[in-house]
Amino acid sequence: MFFELRQYSIRPGKKDEWVRMMEDEIIPFQQSQGMVIVGSFTGEEDDSVYVWVRRFDSEEERERLYEAVYQSDHWKNDIGPRIPELMDRDKISVQRIEPTKLSALR
Repeated sequence: MFFELRQYSIRPGKKDEWVRMMEDEIIPFQQSQGMVIVGSFTGEEDDSVYVWVRRFDSEEERERLYEAVYQSDHWKNDIGPRIPELMDRDKISVQRIEPTKLSALR
């Protein structure tokens, strides 16, 4: 099992709209395809910070879920095209992380 820590830079003045899109559309859609979303966070003092964490049981599962989500017509036609107006895709940071022995997420 491993996690994906994803940090995004939200465009100025778009934080509320981005969070609404994540919570109303993106997260529910990805969960409907089998993604496990562990958490979703905004910066306490920096409105440009958005972080979320997804969990995968294996690399094979990650590849299958990426295909199901990002190659779907719904993502390509409805969700994906709206993202650049809210989030700077050039500043995406994705880290694969593994929980340590004492982590509550194990």
